[in-house]
Amino acid sequence: MRRKVIAGNWKMHKDLNETQSLVTKLSNALSKEEVKCDVIICPPYTSLSEASSLIKDSVIKLGAQNMHFEEKGAFTGEVSTSMIKSVGCEYVILGHSERRTVFGENDEVINKKIKKALASNLKPIFCVGETLGERESGIMKDVIKRQVTDGLQQVSKGEMEKIIVAYEPVWAIGTGKTASPEQAQEVHVFIRELISEIFGNDTAENLIIQYGGSVKPDNAHELLSQNDIDGALVGGACLEADSFTAIIKSV
Repeated sequence: MRRKVIAGNWKMHKDLNETQSLVTKLSNALSKEEVKCDVIICPPYTSLSEASSLIKDSVIKLGAQNMHFEEKGAFTGEVSTSMIKSVGCEYVILGHSERRTVFGENDEVINKKIKKALASNLKPIFCVGETLGERESGIMKDVIKRQVTDGLQQVSKGEMEKIIVAYEPVWAIGTGKTASPEQAQEVHVFIRELISEIFGNDTAENLIIQYGGSVKPDNAHELLSQNDIDGALVGGACLEADSFTAIIKSV
């Protein structure tokens, strides 16, 4: 049985004081006995060190929202794997649709980041997903197949076991629209089949595939009840302790 993983992507929200408040409330609300899943928070870079200190004795794990594929150098505004590891990160979100659409990251760049993260002993949360236009024009599966196969070029079977895949339909991120549980399940099955073709059935069966896209307390249980939905990558609802806790406790 695959363990569920609930991750919160804070995006560009929360200053240091707000981070202290949110993480303290989360830590207090999540006792080790009650939590039946893995919990990850991904604050902005400026809050990682503080969040790391605050979650030390809790069930919460830490991730970053992005990283560069080079170790150091003249890359103004970027951070390396060693930098995010030094403040306690175990995970890093890569290939998020906002990185693809707003910042122009393509599959080749995302693949470089995945390989660098793995080489640095970080666990990637690898995001894939189609736009509304791609879904409506019938090329959804082609898009996801390209993102999965190109993003995982030169990744070994052993390395694949350290990766979480997050399916995030772009049309459902921050829009209030959510893929129905059946729509999400269909794509999760497709992703698992792709992974089986590349890495074998055992790797595919053990792969954690999260759903992301307007996950809220009132739809989390139904989504997470689907056979191939192994958790959630939560956006807006992770910015309040009560709503994120409710999603975690819906597992």
